[in-house]
Amino acid sequence: MNRTPKRAAWWLLGLALLPLTSSAVQWGPIEVAGREIWPGQSQRFPYGGETSFESAYLDAPVFVARGVRYGPTLCVTAGIHGDEINGTEIARRTFSWVDPEALTGTMVVFPMVNAAGVRTGNRYMQDRRDLNREFPGRSDGSVTAIVAYTLFSEITRLCDSLIDLHTGSFSRTNHPQVRVGSDNPKALEMARSFGVGLIVLSNGPRGSLRREAMDRGIPAIIYEAGEPLRFDLEQISAGVRGIESIMAHLGMMRGRSTIETPDSRIYTTTTWVRVPVGAGGYFFPSTELGQRVNKGQRLGTIIDPLTDRQTRIEAATDGEVIGLAAAQIVLSGYALVHLGVSHR
Repeated sequence: MNRTPKRAAWWLLGLALLPLTSSAVQWGPIEVAGREIWPGQSQRFPYGGETSFESAYLDAPVFVARGVRYGPTLCVTAGIHGDEINGTEIARRTFSWVDPEALTGTMVVFPMVNAAGVRTGNRYMQDRRDLNREFPGRSDGSVTAIVAYTLFSEITRLCDSLIDLHTGSFSRTNHPQVRVGSDNPKALEMARSFGVGLIVLSNGPRGSLRREAMDRGIPAIIYEAGEPLRFDLEQISAGVRGIESIMAHLGMMRGRSTIETPDSRIYTTTTWVRVPVGAGGYFFPSTELGQRVNKGQRLGTIIDPLTDRQTRIEAATDGEVIGLAAAQIVLSGYALVHLGVSHR
C-alpha cells in the first residue's frame, strides 16, 4: 500500500481518534430510579414515586450529575443513621458545586438514605431496626430490609466506588477518620486520598453497607467525624474537601489535585475503654479527641450521684483518642473512649 507522507499522517491521526469517537458514542444517559440523566445534566429527585402508606420509606432524595466525558461512577451515601446529620450536609455541599459540564464520569448521591429518621432525629428506621446491619437486604423482608435491598441493588448496579458518611453514635463524637478494609488496594488509595490524616483499618460488621459493597468488589470507605444531631462546620468542610480529593484521584475533575497527607496514621488495632461493672453514674471526660495518652493515664471520672463514689477511668494501653463520649449519665459496659493503638 503506497501513501504519501501527508496522507500517511492523516491516516494515523484517524486511527488515533477512533477510540475517542467510540467512547463518545457509548457515553449516553444513566438510569437511576427509572429516570434518565444525560451527559451534561444534573438532577435531584425522590427515589420513590408511588403513592401508598409504606412507599414513603423509599421516597429518599437522590442527586445525580452525569459528566460530559466518559469516566467512573462515584456514589456517596449519608443519613443511613438518621441522627448523623453531618454527612447529610457534606453530601449536599459536595453535590452543589459539581458541574456536569466539567465532570468526567458520574456522581450519584443518596444524601438521606433514612429520610424519615433524618427528619425526626431518629437513628433507626421506623420499625426500630438498624439499617446499617441489614444490607444487602431482602425484597420480601421488613421495611428496613426492603429499603436496604432497594439501595443496595442500585449501589451494585451503578457504583464503581463508594463513600459512606457517618458520625459517632449515642452522645459520642469521633475524631475525623477514614475507615477502610485492608484487603482492597483501590479502597486504601481512596482512604489516603481523602486527606484527613487518620485511617482505621477495619472491614466493618456484617450487614453494613461498606462491608457488603467491598465483598462484592466495590471499593468503599467510611468518613467518620463529629457527633449525632449536631453540625460541625470544620468537619463538614473536611468531608467536602476529602470527597473532592477522591474525585481528583479518580480522574473525575480536571485541574484538581488530591490532598497530600504524608503523615497519615494508619491504625491496625483499636480498643474501647468502657464503664466498669457496677460503676455507672455521671461521666466527666478529662481527655480530648486527637490526644495521645499513655497506659494508666486518667481519661475521665464517673461519680455515683447517690453515694459520691468516684471511679477513675484509665487508659489500658498507650494510644490516640479517636472517639469520646460526652459528659453524660452512663451505665455498666457503656463505651467511653475509643483508642487507636497499633499503627503503621
